[in-house]
Amino acid sequence: MNITKRNGEVEVYNNEKISIAIKKSFISTGKDISDSEIAGMVSEVEQFIKENPELRTVEDIQNRVEKCLMAHGHYDEAKNYILFRYQRNEQRQAINYIVWTADDRELADVLHSVAREYRERSYSMVTLQEKFSSFTKPGMSQKDSIDALIKAAVELTTPEAPAWEMISARILSYRSEKKITRLEEELGLKTFYRKVKYMTEEGLYGDYILQNYSEEEINEAATFIDPERNKLLNYSGLDLLLKRYVIKNYSGKVIERVQEMFLGIALHLAMPEKEDRLMWVRRIYDLLSKLEVTMATPTLSNSRKPSHQLSSCFIDTVPDSLDGIYRSLDNFSQVSKFGGGMGMYFGKVRATG
Repeated sequence: MNITKRNGEVEVYNNEKISIAIKKSFISTGKDISDSEIAGMVSEVEQFIKENPELRTVEDIQNRVEKCLMAHGHYDEAKNYILFRYQRNEQRQAINYIVWTADDRELADVLHSVAREYRERSYSMVTLQEKFSSFTKPGMSQKDSIDALIKAAVELTTPEAPAWEMISARILSYRSEKKITRLEEELGLKTFYRKVKYMTEEGLYGDYILQNYSEEEINEAATFIDPERNKLLNYSGLDLLLKRYVIKNYSGKVIERVQEMFLGIALHLAMPEKEDRLMWVRRIYDLLSKLEVTMATPTLSNSRKPSHQLSSCFIDTVPDSLDGIYRSLDNFSQVSKFGGGMGMYFGKVRATG
């Protein structure tokens, strides 16, 4: 038996969804109900669906659940179920408006996911839609619309509603991933190995990665990537990584995903390992991508790149000669160029003479 969803898609009937909906209505009132009573109401709704094939839609099924709750005398639960449906409808309408305005249907999946995870009223899609509307104007491009949506979510972040920073990061991640996917398609980069090879040929990636790992090892390492871990990053963190740490091509377009950055760092740091090297790659990647550890700026920025300076701090003793002084200044500039900090000891330089 199939059910027609609101968007016209057809899916196989699943009575567990009805059972969960009824349970939630009782949880909302704090009233206890036995599993057998829930099963009885589910059975009644199911019988109605079987006898009325023309009413096998989500909307009609939910209408029947309402009537079933009231028929059994559960009026408070029916009231909360109706309110829940109303709020869900509000959420859908707000999401549809944002998607229509941004002219980006794929964005709907992101917003529906956010709505499911952040159910508090302060994180309503209606609130986001109202803020988004204040930033939009007729004729905006898709890019500008997505930028406006990110800005709207960022500006909704307050001490009372801090999770908007995570929601804005989710939208920023979607925008970044979509751009990178489009660039990969243009360049024909279908595997991580092909991508690493392309970036190496372009001088964006250190050739030592390909010298130390085979194609099979690199593609196996790519299976460690978990895109869901982008959700651990807040807006400030993700924005910083995209602006300062991931690899961009010579046109300034981001070509490396955040999770690929973590994997690239892991590949670099695990190179000296003689045994179980891919195991170490995975362990390092997991630590970084789960945000269980962080690395110094030069390590994050320079690992996997041609300029592989990984240390943060350097100390130089300035010799007591003009050549030595200028050599130390040159060393200082080279270290600073790749994100290092330097302390200079001038104790050996005479004050006069």
